[in-house]
Amino acid sequence: MGAQRTNGYAPIQIGLHWLIAALVIFQLIFGESMAEATEAAEEGTALSAPDAILATAHYWVGLSILALVAVRLIVRIRAGAPAAIDGNPILAMAAHATHWLFYGLLVMVPISGLVAVYLNPDAGDIHQLAKPAFIILILIHAGAALFHHFVLRDGTLKRMLKPSKAV
Repeated sequence: MGAQRTNGYAPIQIGLHWLIAALVIFQLIFGESMAEATEAAEEGTALSAPDAILATAHYWVGLSILALVAVRLIVRIRAGAPAAIDGNPILAMAAHATHWLFYGLLVMVPISGLVAVYLNPDAGDIHQLAKPAFIILILIHAGAALFHHFVLRDGTLKRMLKPSKAV
């Protein structure tokens, strides 16, 4: 089965989008606990119970994001993605680049975290650089969605809120 042309996203695509977004926000807010855990381990000091819980959650949420992104990529290959509504090639290219940057981060960040934990602690420095990268991409992505919704009024945002059928 190849990718189909659609007017919008399938329910599974929408669900995965918002679930992964929520998990990434969790990681951005509570991810510092992993740095605290690493520092405590290096210094041989005790880690507070909240930091221990959040560090463990960070690990498992990161693995969950990696698994969900794999599913999302498989679904995208099979179901496709809708074409840009407005037909502006510059906006379409920017959207395409932003989405693939997100996919790249969503794969590489959990992998770099695993490398830092199991193979090379220095990879943790690379892993931590992802936080500002994610924040910048989230602001661009959300800003573009709001621009499409309130300025262009082209229905782009609605496609990620309401499932559509393949055409």
